[in-house]
Amino acid sequence: MLLNCDLGESFGAWKVGLDEQAMAVIDCANIACGFHGGDPDVISNTLKLAKQHQVMIGAHPSYPDLQGFGRRSMNISPDALTNLIHYQVAALDGMAQVQGLSLTYIKPHGALYNDMMKDETLLTTIIKATASYPKELKLMILASAQQQAHRTLAAKLGVQLLFEAFADRLYTDEGLLTSRTKANAVHNKTALMAQVKQLVQHGCVTTSSGKQLPLQADTLCVHGDNEASIAQIKEISILLSQSK
Repeated sequence: MLLNCDLGESFGAWKVGLDEQAMAVIDCANIACGFHGGDPDVISNTLKLAKQHQVMIGAHPSYPDLQGFGRRSMNISPDALTNLIHYQVAALDGMAQVQGLSLTYIKPHGALYNDMMKDETLLTTIIKATASYPKELKLMILASAQQQAHRTLAAKLGVQLLFEAFADRLYTDEGLLTSRTKANAVHNKTALMAQVKQLVQHGCVTTSSGKQLPLQADTLCVHGDNEASIAQIKEISILLSQSK
């Protein structure tokens, strides 16, 4: 199971996350494209770090919401959303090529990610946008109870999916992430490590109601927000290597 992390989300004078430390211990970097975080200098520096550590790179497009860090839902037409995704992916793709790097996948950010997992029409639009980009890219989405249906839908449109699980989030019975506004939505360290072990050893998570939900994950989302988060990534990396 590959470790992926949202990076390159600083903007101008505002620094977000410990990218240098996180990049050294992950496999895949989801790099912000400027619509919720990131700017040309941040993108360039993040790509340099990815190249240095030989980390796979993916575009992390968002609703156009710098002020809200991409966490506010927006009602955007399919054509406009497709253009927004292509614009952001192309920007990162072009800057990656300048450094001799190749973009591998797309992972929507924040509200766009959550919305697509609840709305099949929106998910279909994003899959089609991925398929119509002039380079073969994978799409990273949440491994949920609808995993097989999503795989079938994407295959019909010619897109390969990367299914991800979250180390630090409580799941609903449907396999969605519990809203951060609810109690215990974000796991503490003990619960986080227990969930990772459960995913690795048994291929499932325990939902908010206590149900055992099977999940087949290709990648695990981790965070590099602070020193404690970096330490957790290292622990998770060791656990994954021991399970091979």
